[in-house]
Amino acid sequence: MEKHILFVDDSPTIRSSVSFCLRNAGYRVTEAVDGKDGLEKVQSFKDKGDTLSLIITDINMPQMDGITFISEVKETEFKFVPILVLTTEAEESVIKKGRDAGASGWLLKPFQPEDLLWAVKKVVWPK
Repeated sequence: MEKHILFVDDSPTIRSSVSFCLRNAGYRVTEAVDGKDGLEKVQSFKDKGDTLSLIITDINMPQMDGITFISEVKETEFKFVPILVLTTEAEESVIKKGRDAGASGWLLKPFQPEDLLWAVKKVVWPK
């Protein structure tokens, strides 16, 4: 069964490049434009009985930032789905907030496709 990833980022360019990378690696990808849209997608997955293997989110987004989005997801049926953060934010206090909210890992932009795929494989295919 193909693994389903929700990718949340407000940049169309980043969404396109990350989705391309993930799809070429065999993952099914759903995109969301910000945290609010991401939560709506999560609700629609629940309503359809769809599964999620991973969520990847940015931090700095309009309408709902990534930290709030992570916290909100952790209050849903998808609370055990791993969440990777892909962001420009490298400040230790922001990383701590993300981890406290429930982030499983932290990747910095600009990203290398092989680094992203390594991190995805690590959390999607547990030992």
